[in-house]
Amino acid sequence: PHIDGLWDRADSLWTLLGAGTVLMIVGLMDDRRGLPWQLRLGIQFFVAAACVIGRGWQLTAFIDSAPITWTLSVLWIVMLVNSFNMLDNMDGLSGGVATIASLMLAAVLLMNPDPETRQPQLFVAGLLLVLAGSTCGFLWHNRPPARIFMGDAGSYFLGFTIAIATMLATFSGYHSSRPHTVLAPLCVMAVPLYDTVTVLWIRLSQGKSPFHADKNHFSHRLVELGLSKTQAVLTIYLTTATCGLGALLLHQVDTAGAVIIALLILCVLALIAILEMSARRKINA
Repeated sequence: PHIDGLWDRADSLWTLLGAGTVLMIVGLMDDRRGLPWQLRLGIQFFVAAACVIGRGWQLTAFIDSAPITWTLSVLWIVMLVNSFNMLDNMDGLSGGVATIASLMLAAVLLMNPDPETRQPQLFVAGLLLVLAGSTCGFLWHNRPPARIFMGDAGSYFLGFTIAIATMLATFSGYHSSRPHTVLAPLCVMAVPLYDTVTVLWIRLSQGKSPFHADKNHFSHRLVELGLSKTQAVLTIYLTTATCGLGALLLHQVDTAGAVIIALLILCVLALIAILEMSARRKINA
């Protein structure tokens, strides 16, 4: 009975694959020859704007201003594309986080019915499960010592696909009194976003270009604190899963419960930041 619905969404799937392929080609060219960051970022914004304005894919932000919603949606896509690219700095890291995030988001969608049909959101959940399956196959060959690497081509496609999936889905469900469920993607993406924000902050505070590659990523900082690369990757896996578990509960709690979940996730990230700063002071001393 769901096959007809799949054909109805086929145009969305082809658009997603087409736009994702454009970004993948850009990433491949950057891997092989190197492209100026201005060109890469410009193409990312163009593709994101085409999807948001041309296809009408946008975040559920409960904002009555279309330009603001469009802007937030474009920034969300570009942010996730670059977040997964930045995570691709150790064997198995970006692919593993993408797998965990895809599984978490798929679980949220299967537990949170579509507000119109009150049926599980099988199309987007299925897309995310296919993505998780493909990254699992990739991780087998990307485990240390890695035999293949995703590069910018793979990380761009992963980030873009997950970003679009969060827009095609409806996280608010049919519980009108629970608009906080739209925060589910933020819960799942808390760690990649934490890595991106902290890396940019460190680069700017050091007077460097935010687009200058370095070893100030979350994973590198964990290694500096004494963890092995494998331990650092597993720590990020567990942190991602911990934050993602909060997303599974959002549609079952009221506003007070959602605030508690958000505070717990912030506490996890704050604890990591405090431990990092404390340890780095000792190392520098």
